[in-house]
Amino acid sequence: MHETSPVMANDESSLRYPGWSVATAAFAGVMTSFAPIVPYTFSLFLNPLHAAFGWKREALDGTFAIAAITVALVSPFIGMLLDRFPPRRIILPSILVFALALASLSRLSGSIGQFYLTFFILGLVANGTAQFAYTRTILTWFQKRRGLALALILTGSGVGSILIPPATQWTIAHHGWRSAYLLLGGIALLGLPLTALLVRNRPAETAQYEEPVVSGLSVRSAFTSSAFWLLCGITVLSAFSENGLVTNLAAILSDHGVTAQSAALALSVRGAAGILGRLGVGLLIDRFSPQRIQTMILALAATGTLVLAFAGSPAIALSGAVLLGIGLGSEADVLPYLLAHYVGRKHFSVLYGLTWTAYAIGGATGPMFIGHMYDVAGAYHYCSIVYLAAIAFAAAAVSLLLPRRKTAGFAMSGAAFAASPISLEE
Repeated sequence: MHETSPVMANDESSLRYPGWSVATAAFAGVMTSFAPIVPYTFSLFLNPLHAAFGWKREALDGTFAIAAITVALVSPFIGMLLDRFPPRRIILPSILVFALALASLSRLSGSIGQFYLTFFILGLVANGTAQFAYTRTILTWFQKRRGLALALILTGSGVGSILIPPATQWTIAHHGWRSAYLLLGGIALLGLPLTALLVRNRPAETAQYEEPVVSGLSVRSAFTSSAFWLLCGITVLSAFSENGLVTNLAAILSDHGVTAQSAALALSVRGAAGILGRLGVGLLIDRFSPQRIQTMILALAATGTLVLAFAGSPAIALSGAVLLGIGLGSEADVLPYLLAHYVGRKHFSVLYGLTWTAYAIGGATGPMFIGHMYDVAGAYHYCSIVYLAAIAFAAAAVSLLLPRRKTAGFAMSGAAFAASPISLEE
């Protein structure tokens, strides 16, 4: 990396601060990662795959559950690797495997076992491509602008969710679902060059101008912390609602009389709203109580889910998608910020991996629930979507139980976190 003066190496307000180059590369990586590709395009393939092979909806939703359960099992292990090795050693192979697995879906036959196996592989490498892998690196670079930096990289997921679903839907309509999977495999490779060139943890020598403070709970101590388990509980509830809705959203809206093009547009609008929400939260989170910001955005997501339960027109669908995007798009920003405060940096990636295990549990069961309700009723009845909204409101209620600290406390903890002399630079 290019040389910088001691002042420049620590001036996070300057655009020439090297951490912003890392954040930009992370943005590109997250934009083409598992997070915007798999959840946001999954529902676009439900009807084509059912038409091609006759697979039932619950069986198809079970495929996403396999990926989510796999993420649950491997995320702590990926976290351990990120705590011990330079990030590129984990991220780059994950991107390659992810891209090849997506492209291989173009060769699906009538056996649903092949579909299950491929999603198992996608789950193995999912968090090696997504914000989970990049967050640890960003936290080594930022203290005062940590909230904004996290918002920037997660905005990549929002941008991807704007651009990728319409491109996928257009390809399905004009060239078939097999070509669409090849397209997604190619998109997955786009984040690789910048990641290879720029993504790395903060060099140890730039921390010599700060007071070196080792900060962080042990894994055992974190397990005795009520805040950690409350965060996991919020994550399970939020993921159940989010994934149950988003993985079926296009099919739900189509079932309620919304055209396929408008349904794909709703997915994109949800992503655009997520960008605005994330940037807004990124600016607010460094100044106000992150716990209360989390409560607010979870409540917005729940309201959006409730609106989508009764979406029978494009206007209502887009309104619900906006609320859902602002809420759930921003919630992912607040979680690592809060977790870093409550547990510190020493074992951050492992503990963050465990929250992703919680996310995957909710993410697996939500789609299976909606798929089961569809097969029973023969349609996406509004009552099942209202149930998802109730779960989302429950997540907002649980967030009120988090210990509340003053903003200054978060800033002080952030300084200690960034100054911890753990650096893995290649």
